[in-house]
Amino acid sequence: MSSKNSHPWETVNSPNRRVHERVRGVMGKQDACMHILLPRKKFIYHYKNMRWARGRCETYLCFVIKRRVGPDSISFDFGHLRNRNGCHVEVLFLRYLGALCPGLWGYGVTGERKVSYSITWFCSWSPCANCSFRLAQFLNQTPNLRLRIFVARLYFCDMEDSREREGLRVLKKAGVRITVMSYKDYFYCWQTFVTGKQSKFKPWDGLHQNSVRLSRKLNRILQPCETEDLRDAFRLLGL
Repeated sequence: MSSKNSHPWETVNSPNRRVHERVRGVMGKQDACMHILLPRKKFIYHYKNMRWARGRCETYLCFVIKRRVGPDSISFDFGHLRNRNGCHVEVLFLRYLGALCPGLWGYGVTGERKVSYSITWFCSWSPCANCSFRLAQFLNQTPNLRLRIFVARLYFCDMEDSREREGLRVLKKAGVRITVMSYKDYFYCWQTFVTGKQSKFKPWDGLHQNSVRLSRKLNRILQPCETEDLRDAFRLLGL
């Protein structure tokens, strides 16, 4: 499997003009791509859940951000990123989080309304070990942010003792829901993040079979976390 760092380019795209301008301010004008949605061929190439994904050196991250202020006020935003200059896309998202999620760190300040965020990622690769550990640490320190991750493929998870597997378990302990993308998730991404929506999403041969295979593999990876939780519960009950 190829390295995520092989092609160090990145884009931040959002249909919300104000959010896009905030991100441009963080990134610099030369780095802000004005294209809003992913081209169809690029989406299929990078998100195709094939068994051997040779040449897929970049990682794409499509995101949906749900912002809640108080009990009734909800707003949405969405866009996509890709890795750049040796920096993985998950870390880049954290770097731009202040622009994407205004008020995130004002949570709990006296006199201010509490702001909470629910973020969903659709990633072409699952996070590497280092990104998983960094994400888990950040989420443990940010109680008003919830993260769910859908992945097209699993990154370096073939070996039983791989650090990537442990990283995914750490993310689960931090409250992250990790799921392999199914047909309905690809359909949603096609409708939300891809140009030419008038063109119907056509699943490739093996999409469903590979999704089921990867889901079972991910469940086996996360199972030790569930077993440990049961052992803790039994210990508390004195069993």
